[in-house]
Amino acid sequence: MKTLVVNCGSSSLKCRLYDMGEEERVLASGSIERLAEPGCNLSCSAGERSLREPVDVATHDAALALLSKAMFSLAFDAPDPPRDIGVVGHRVVHGGERFRAATPIDATVEAAIESLAPLAPVHNPICLLGIRRARELFPNARHVAVFDTAFHHTLPERAYLYALPHALYERDRVRRYGFHGTSHRYAATRAAELLGLGATSRLITCHLGAGCSLAAVENGRSIDTSMGMTPLEGLVMATRSGDVDPGIFAFLTRQRGMSAEEVDALLNRESGMLGVSGLSGDVRELEAAAAGGNPRAELALTLFAYRARKAIGAYLAVLGGADAIVFTGGAGAHATALRQRILVGLEELGILLDPAANAACTGGEAQISEAASLIALLVVAANEELLIAREAVAASR
Repeated sequence: MKTLVVNCGSSSLKCRLYDMGEEERVLASGSIERLAEPGCNLSCSAGERSLREPVDVATHDAALALLSKAMFSLAFDAPDPPRDIGVVGHRVVHGGERFRAATPIDATVEAAIESLAPLAPVHNPICLLGIRRARELFPNARHVAVFDTAFHHTLPERAYLYALPHALYERDRVRRYGFHGTSHRYAATRAAELLGLGATSRLITCHLGAGCSLAAVENGRSIDTSMGMTPLEGLVMATRSGDVDPGIFAFLTRQRGMSAEEVDALLNRESGMLGVSGLSGDVRELEAAAAGGNPRAELALTLFAYRARKAIGAYLAVLGGADAIVFTGGAGAHATALRQRILVGLEELGILLDPAANAACTGGEAQISEAASLIALLVVAANEELLIAREAVAASR
């Protein structure tokens, strides 16, 4: 059975078409990066064939129509979808407390996802765009939502509750949910396999991309994570601020006369490494600018690495140590200099990076720690799509 995975990111779209037989073969894959921005590119591949070209596309639903045609043309010499796509799995960022597992999509589920948009204003609306267009493009397939938040439903109360009046949780479900769950689950599962850890393990998984989060994973279960009620909490990100003093919100509304919507846009789209550097939120561009002597690019990278290193230290305390620290996500798997920036200073904790192994790993899987390191350092290329495909097929039966 052919299974299509649709992964709508904040500024990207990724799709992968699988034959979910015993071998779980990838038939075609593609992505469109930097949607609605200069430098927007479509790339896709199928077997030995590949395509890369600039495109002008502004929305995720339009991007899905464009990308799927390009993928099918490469794989099957025709832009129309193959008739035997039986399942379409959709990554959905926020499932609230309702959705704790992959769920077949109907009108009620669509409405519930839409009702959760205030908790993930950058993500859930674009996930819905992808779902609605996919249901038009593939009307005979079974569509399944796989939620980023589901993996973190094992957080204990001490990790998910905020120190706010408890009525806010009881009435409005104000709490920490966590995100990037499919990525953290895949990275933790794969790291445990690579290290032969079996059923017991203590792992810190670091998903680093445009959005960034860490998770403390004990015996395959998430027990803490850096994102909160929305994907804004936690680490410094490409355009998101991460943790800030909540009093800044009141300050900006009182002193600058900003509306709630303006502050929300500031924190989600104009902050992070983009806000600090005044240049870009893209690690590759910032590394190049820093190497050329741009002090604010250097500051953005330094701030990013410091906050990530501090979070790793916190999760070492939460777990009481760790078997491994695992890097995944676009930047986590490819940005060698960024990984080194994060890990510098942890030597006294017995965390020893092998610089040569780190420099050699630009994607894929590798152990990048020295043999004497007390905690293994791993890179695991993100494969959220495979996990989404597996869960979607299981939920559709």
